[in-house]
Order: sequence, then structure tokens, then C-alpha cells
Amino acid sequence: MTSGGGAAYGVCGVMVSSGQEIEFWVVDGRVTYDRVAGAPMLGGGWILPGLVDAHCHVGLDAHGGVDPMIAEAQARLDLSTGVTLIRDAGSPIDTHWMDGRPEFPRIIRAGRHIARPRRYIRGFAVEVEPGDLVEEVRRQARAGDGWVKLVGDWIDRDLGDLAPLWPQNVAEQAIIAAHGEGARVTAHCFGEESVSELVRAGIDCIEHGCGLDTETINEMARRGVALVPTLDNLKIFPGIADQAEDRYPRYAAHMRHLFGRRTQVVKAAVGAGVEVYAGTDAGGTRPHGTILAEIQALADVLGPEYALGAASWKARTWLGAAGIQEGSAADFILLWGDPRQDLTSLAAPDVIVEYQADTPG
Repeated sequence: MTSGGGAAYGVCGVMVSSGQEIEFWVVDGRVTYDRVAGAPMLGGGWILPGLVDAHCHVGLDAHGGVDPMIAEAQARLDLSTGVTLIRDAGSPIDTHWMDGRPEFPRIIRAGRHIARPRRYIRGFAVEVEPGDLVEEVRRQARAGDGWVKLVGDWIDRDLGDLAPLWPQNVAEQAIIAAHGEGARVTAHCFGEESVSELVRAGIDCIEHGCGLDTETINEMARRGVALVPTLDNLKIFPGIADQAEDRYPRYAAHMRHLFGRRTQVVKAAVGAGVEVYAGTDAGGTRPHGTILAEIQALADVLGPEYALGAASWKARTWLGAAGIQEGSAADFILLWGDPRQDLTSLAAPDVIVEYQADTPG
């Protein structure tokens, strides 16, 4: 069952984040802890703030931007899995028409990916040379909802391996420009060099991050840089390596090496104090509606409670979205079982409530 608000009702159950029993009421789509006499009650199970997909692409498929009806279907599929909040990490189409509609998750956008010409997937990004990066970052910051997405590295076919797209000094200027527009910056980074340079350039978040070393992880922790590893999606690396083997053997070997150290990197990051969040990388070639697979992948490395926080209450705080608080928009799911003990309870939530009133940014 999915609900968008409606008449007053009460909710009771165990809050997953604390393990404590709570009661609250929803009136006109808003949470209150003031008892509403005579209101029907929902619950008896476990309560979780709505799930967050912190790396998703609504409006993107393998060929680039999609028809609005397809984008809407993508968003509905994500919502059906309990995802009520998406950080869209780059899309060729503007999906702001979905805002305020309870049949879709709330979306925090990063505008379009920014890449260099012929250095990323065709049709995905706006492509500029380094001299134009700062102005393009300003444009995408204004087009989005508080985020900008850089492509930090990609295969350099002349080199035959991964290489950064942007000189570090240019990236630093671009990040300063984004911050001046009130936006945070994240970047796609597979390899070692790009992630090291971008962390030191002042970036706010890293996507994938397989090339992180101890020094850069410690620098991320010192600076408060987040990591969204998209662990489940990294299973594509061996296939990418196989396809590249004949033409780019150095790149193929590098991708296999990065794949092999992916869980080690995530463990080291959390151990150093880096905040890690759940993201599916849905869109492009990755199907939507896969947040449960990402939560399981994180749980296999970090344990179920960390994974649930990374996909719910901790991610919501990071993105500026309310939890279940007095006066906040109702945004939660009810579960038949305790997901800390059995993550499969997430696969069939009893109720998903998502009332679009406030859009975080």
C-alpha cells in the first residue's frame, strides 16, 4: 500500500533507528506527536523513515535522455520499493515537473553530468573543455537543487587507461564557484588519481571511489567528504574489463584491480570516519527499483544497521530532509518485520507514506 497523506490517522510501532516504541499522528500530511482522539491507528510493526537512493538518474537510459512518460515510470518504480527521496546524480532532462506530486519520490537534482568531449558516455553529459568548466558548473548549479555532478575520470583512449578529466587547479576553481552558488559538488571517480586530486580540491562527495587509498580516505574524513560507493552496481566492472581486454589491456587490468578492492575501500572509509550512503546508480544501463540490492551489498560489508542508516535516516540528514519529527511532512514506511534482523522485510512494506510538501536541497 502507498499513501500520500489523506485524513488524520495514528501510527505506532518500533522505530528502527532507535529500537524504541513510538506513537505519532499524521494530520493533513504532517507529523504531530499530539494525540488525535478517535483517529484510526496504523502499525504494530517497525517504522523506518522513507528510503533514500543517493545516486540515481531519473530520466536517463543507455542512450541518454528519455521521454517524460518513461522518466515517470522510473520514478514510480523507485517509490514502489520504499524510496521516497532521490538524489539525482545527473540527468539529461529536467524532471522538475514531478515536484509536489505524491506519486513520485522527492528529487534533489544535480543538473546534468559535466564531462569533457569524447571522455564519457555519449548523450549523458554536457561536454566542455577545462577552460569552460567554471561557467558550466555555475549553470548546472542553477539548474539543479543544490548539487553539481562532475565526471572525474574516464578512459583516455590515447593512454589506454583511466585518467582524470580536469586539472586539479581548474577543478578547485569550479568547486569554489559551485559553493558560491549554494551547491555541493560530487564526482564520478573510478581510479586513484582523480579521487585524490578532487578531494584535495574541496569536493563534497565521491561516487564509486574504488581507487581511494589510506591517505585520501583520511583526508576525506578530515574534510567531511561523503562516499556513495554504489557497491551492487560495481559488479559490472569484470564485464567492462572483458570487453576492453583486446584493445585496452592496461585499462582492463586496472578495472579488475579496482573491483577486487571495492569492499576493502568501503570498510577503510567507514573505519576512518567517512560517512557512506546508499546509491544504486539506476538509470543508464542500470535498472530502477534496486535499492534493496544496494542495502544488502552494504550490509554484507558493514552490517545491516549501518546499511539501513545509510539508506534512510542518516542519508536524509545529510541531504537536509526531515525524519519523523513534529511538523515534518509524513515520509516513512511500515514493515512487518525488523529489518535489522531480516532485510527481506524491506521487500514488502505494509505501507509507504510519502507526502510532498517540502523539497530539501
